Amino acid sequence: MKSAVPYLQVAAAMLIVGSFIIVNKMIVRTFPVFLASELRLLTGAIIMTLLLLAREGRFPTLTKKDWVVLFFQSFIGVFLFSFFMLYGLTYTTALESGIITSMTPVMVGLISLLFFRERLRWNQTAGIVCAVLGALAINIFGGMFNTSWSLHTLWGNLLVLLAVAGEGVFLTFGKLVSKQVSPIAIATMTSLLGSAFFLPFAAYNAASFDFAAVSATDWLLVLYTGVVITVIATILLNQGMAKISAGSSAAFTALMPLSTIVMSALFLHESFFWYHFLGIAFVFAGIAFATLPSSRTKRNAPVAAQPKGYEGL
Repeated sequence: MKSAVPYLQVAAAMLIVGSFIIVNKMIVRTFPVFLASELRLLTGAIIMTLLLLAREGRFPTLTKKDWVVLFFQSFIGVFLFSFFMLYGLTYTTALESGIITSMTPVMVGLISLLFFRERLRWNQTAGIVCAVLGALAINIFGGMFNTSWSLHTLWGNLLVLLAVAGEGVFLTFGKLVSKQVSPIAIATMTSLLGSAFFLPFAAYNAASFDFAAVSATDWLLVLYTGVVITVIATILLNQGMAKISAGSSAAFTALMPLSTIVMSALFLHESFFWYHFLGIAFVFAGIAFATLPSSRTKRNAPVAAQPKGYEGL
């Protein structure tokens, strides 16, 4: 049973991350986008700071390069990610957003090619093609056969895709941070920096926002995003992925969109059309191709490196 714990930790983390879209779809009905993001990140930053100080006793010593990398990680992978995702959710459904966000592994491969000049293997290329076909299927057939589908939906899906690109940048640029900086330290720093980026915009939202009108349920949803999604999911992911192979951990990414899709039907009662199945099939095929280990990986079967603070959410 002990050997199954890391797999259960990663699975639980992916299911929690999948709820991010559903919960924020509810939150943006009440809170402005900037204020909602600030409350989530500030809550997460406070908790992560306390955990960091309890575990390591101090903030990490960062080089100039580390600061630059963390700045771009936080701005693109936290600030812009949240901005695009939350605004996208005001125009499109959680269901379609969940399908699009499942393209993250494929986006990571594409960004690795563009920014790190890493050659794509045939399976990574096939994964990108499949993911693109999945996104096209949702938007083209949605426009043709769904009467409630509009250009607003297309715009929302585009914003979500930009959020996926931000997450891809966050995950790939983490390779550039010094190895002596721990994952919990990086997660803490990106939460603090992300909170700082949102602060002036959130303050502007807060000046005209009626906090007294917010229900207890909405406050609990905000607390859930700050504690469960931002902190607990990160810790579970860090602990689990440090003990299982890279190929196995990558395969668990499929649980994230599945979680979103199921919860969008259960909690938001969103309609599911045949072209969604087609899009899911293409995107999942893309995930399968993109996470297929190379022959070298199969021979050596390395343990996955501990992720550098999976905190793009």
